[in-house]
Amino acid sequence: MPATLIFDNLWRQFLQVTPSAERIHELLAANSTIVNDHIALRTFNHPKVNIDVIARPFLKVGYTSCGHYEFKTKKLVAQHFEHPDPLLPKVFISELLLEQCSLSLQHIANGLIEQVAADTPLRDDFVFSGTPWKVDQAGYYALLEESEYAGWLAAWGYRANHFTVSVNHLDNFERLEDVNRALMAQGFVLNLGGGRIKGTPEELLEQSSTMADTAFCEFSDGVLEIPSCFYEFARRYADQQGEIYTGFIAASADKIFESTHKN
Repeated sequence: MPATLIFDNLWRQFLQVTPSAERIHELLAANSTIVNDHIALRTFNHPKVNIDVIARPFLKVGYTSCGHYEFKTKKLVAQHFEHPDPLLPKVFISELLLEQCSLSLQHIANGLIEQVAADTPLRDDFVFSGTPWKVDQAGYYALLEESEYAGWLAAWGYRANHFTVSVNHLDNFERLEDVNRALMAQGFVLNLGGGRIKGTPEELLEQSSTMADTAFCEFSDGVLEIPSCFYEFARRYADQQGEIYTGFIAASADKIFESTHKN
């Protein structure tokens, strides 16, 4: 499946539970083409669905792994992938280290993964397949209590939990601070964890994000309105050699994860 088709499907899926994204486009797109800096996907470190599996459709179309990250408090690791075409989004894939979690969480997560047929994650469309399992509300809340990441993943499954506007490519906004100000003026709620702007020009990357929209999610025993997905904004800077930095900062990404926390 071509890369553009993967991202088109991810975007359509994203819009279904993130209606604020279209309003943000209207706000930022005047005289600009919105360029997507990166997307992010979540998974468990189980061999059936780990990072290596989720990365397959991207590797098949030319992406390569370009960075590894660790989030000890959240019990996560991640990799980011880049394509030779700089206008194709970077892909940030994280996974929850189940062996570091409680036996209760492991039991629930493994029960979800057991519902997935062995060949299903090998399909190119798996990355935008949503939830390949059934989970009840009690299981969701049990996961959420220990790991917001696990609860979100159980509820929403495989989808981009955020897209990211490249501030570098906006004609009307040069600074991330100006983007944030425009968003807040329109009533968007920003993630304040670690500060409204995470990172600095000296670190070559500044990031901010909205807090996730809420959407109705179907569980095996009913429907709940819960946090869904969010929009991020990234401003990248050139290094001493004049090359735009393409990686990520673990401390900043750690706080971006919390954009799906309940307000």
